[in-house]
Amino acid sequence: MTFDPFLIAILIGLGLIYAVLIKGKWRGWFLLAASVIAIYWLQTATAVRFGDYILQTVTVVLTVLTWWVTRPSSHKEGKAVWPSLTREDWLTLAVVFGLVVALAFNRFVDADYRLTPARPPSPLWVAGILLALGLVWAGLTRLLRRADQRKVLTAVILLIVLLFIILKSPPLTTAASAYWRSLTGQQVALGSPSDLVWLGFSYVAFRLISTLRDRQTGILPDLTLREYVVYVLFFPAYVSGPIDRAERFVEDFRELPQLKGLDANRWLYGGQRIFAGMLKKFVIADSLALGMSLTAENAAQTQSADWLWVLLYGYALRLFFDFSGYTDIAIGIGVLFGIRLPENFRRPYLSTNITAFWQRWHITLSDWARFYVFSPLSRSLLRRKPRPSKTLIIFLSQMSTMLVIGLWHGITWNFIIWGTWHGVALFAHKQWSDKTRRWYNDLSNHPWQKRSWTAVTWFLTFNYVALGWVWFLMPTPQLALETFGKLLGVIR
Repeated sequence: MTFDPFLIAILIGLGLIYAVLIKGKWRGWFLLAASVIAIYWLQTATAVRFGDYILQTVTVVLTVLTWWVTRPSSHKEGKAVWPSLTREDWLTLAVVFGLVVALAFNRFVDADYRLTPARPPSPLWVAGILLALGLVWAGLTRLLRRADQRKVLTAVILLIVLLFIILKSPPLTTAASAYWRSLTGQQVALGSPSDLVWLGFSYVAFRLISTLRDRQTGILPDLTLREYVVYVLFFPAYVSGPIDRAERFVEDFRELPQLKGLDANRWLYGGQRIFAGMLKKFVIADSLALGMSLTAENAAQTQSADWLWVLLYGYALRLFFDFSGYTDIAIGIGVLFGIRLPENFRRPYLSTNITAFWQRWHITLSDWARFYVFSPLSRSLLRRKPRPSKTLIIFLSQMSTMLVIGLWHGITWNFIIWGTWHGVALFAHKQWSDKTRRWYNDLSNHPWQKRSWTAVTWFLTFNYVALGWVWFLMPTPQLALETFGKLLGVIR
């Protein structure tokens, strides 16, 4: 499920109830319960039995596990010692456990009234599995006391990356689906990637990895279990982002008891963002989708290069208005609940170079990749003996960063090429800007030349990005190359 007008209306109504009836410390507990329930409600039904319920339960379990290992530990007699759970942490654990089990009772609810997309497994079975996992984890913690916390954190990162690889690689997802089907007595031959649509996991994975890395580097603030679960699962940002940082999120969360419920300015701003997002998504983007946007089907059928360019530009605009519209809606709903999510787009198609484009497009993803891929890789290469050349360090760091962003969308050749497409452009722009900085600064003394150069660089940047969307959109490199051929008039 994604944001639609009906769902948005429900969330606005929920925000009104929250503003009028929920006071003080109860606001944090309300967001905890709402976020846990929402991830099951928003999840789409899966073809594999109980898949929708189990996938989101794994999300909850993985979130609690990650919080446990990211708590600051001390060492006593050569053993790692984690602090005891506070009363609030135990209560949060009980609330989360109770909600997950309670949602399994939708098994006995008519399909039209369920809070889950399909019939869940037995509540008794769910409770038993969760309790068994708790006992196993209690036993493992005794072993983990002898382990280096950095190694434990790395192991959890690798676990999340492994899940991510399985989820984003169609052959592995198909194999996992087939195995799941074999366990539930379904037809194994029908296994496909669409069986395991794990809503929100891409964003959840990046939030979890960021907190694990921040604990390794010592910059993660101390978070209660309630704060951590709400940060990871916060429902307005669960489907389409933005990817918030824990230290920024928790500042807003801790101010909720002092929040003025029906603050006119906050509701006006939140309403404006929701309205703008709905206009972008449901009016502009959806209108472009009705025949004015490039697809694999119309790319194969269109013979005119001019018309194909129109469709390509339509797809570029549709992608922006669709994604930025969802972001505006998420930010607006977050504001209604007292959480100000970060901006994700700043007029990216007006950028005059590829570096500026990635500073304005999906900003939180770009910042995440820069902070957790580009910077640590650059520092690692700088420390190597013998140290590589500065040019090679920049090339490897930028290319790796863009490949991670490409693979985040899916582990396919097209996304690898799309990431490489942008990595090469970023490296080329860096070399060009370093060599022409004095000349560019001198353009300030020649206004007309500077305006002309700005127009040229905007035109080149926009078209380079638009052409890159061909790799992003097409299912195979062969179809992408055929589309390029048609665009350039080589193939008719």
